[in-house]
Amino acid sequence: MSEPDERRRPALARVAAAHPRLLDAWAALAEATDEDIEAYAYARVGYHRGLDALRAAGWRGSGYVRWREESNRGFLRSLNQLRLRAGAIGEVDEEERCRLFLLQLDPEWDRRSEG
Repeated sequence: MSEPDERRRPALARVAAAHPRLLDAWAALAEATDEDIEAYAYARVGYHRGLDALRAAGWRGSGYVRWREESNRGFLRSLNQLRLRAGAIGEVDEEERCRLFLLQLDPEWDRRSEG
């Protein structure tokens, strides 16, 4: 989205409100704010909605969810933001669980550019 910063978050929020199952919107909201608690909440919504979507598609809690599959990116971005923001608010155990989960889902995650 090419909106200036002051309009970007409200625009993303409108997208998330109109399409609450769009995982990329929740991930983008988490990435677009400097407020750790706010970002943590957005990321948690994206993460849980992503788990729901994966389960609906037949995933049973194990197996790969690779970044290279574009449809997985909103979920993985949300999980990564959850990891980062958990660390920022002192939830070290959750930060580590998220890190390990990312590596279980995609063993190449640590080699992926976060840019």
